[in-house]
Amino acid sequence: MEYNASEFLIETEVPEVELIISRTDLQGKITYANETFAEISGYEVEELIGQPHNIVRHPDMPSSIFAELWEYLQSNKQWSGVVKNMRKDSGFYWVRAIVSGVYKNGELVEYKSLRSPVTYEEKLEAQRLYDKIRAENGEKIRRVVYE
Repeated sequence: MEYNASEFLIETEVPEVELIISRTDLQGKITYANETFAEISGYEVEELIGQPHNIVRHPDMPSSIFAELWEYLQSNKQWSGVVKNMRKDSGFYWVRAIVSGVYKNGELVEYKSLRSPVTYEEKLEAQRLYDKIRAENGEKIRRVVYE
């Protein structure tokens, strides 16, 4: 798979003082997005509401990471990990995500996700790991074309 470098090498840094917050229904459709989520992702809040949360899924992310996330959530566990997301303009941003269920009267009613910035070293380590996982799983590996 080839990507144009001018599109996929534009990183948006998540400011250290910001927290990206979203909630989804049980099918993963966004029901709430804070302004920080909209600003960092390049979408308007109104564009995010009702969309599947994977609207920001970057193609570098191995599918097995999200399978693990859903496995944790289905087991009533909290999931945490470093995630590379894609902006509306095809740029990207890295976050540490903490995803968990929201319960009312003991019943799961929605999911919440809190995302915060990660260090350069964490990004580099995660990118290398995700490239390795994608190769091992037979998923397409990114190939950047410089113009």
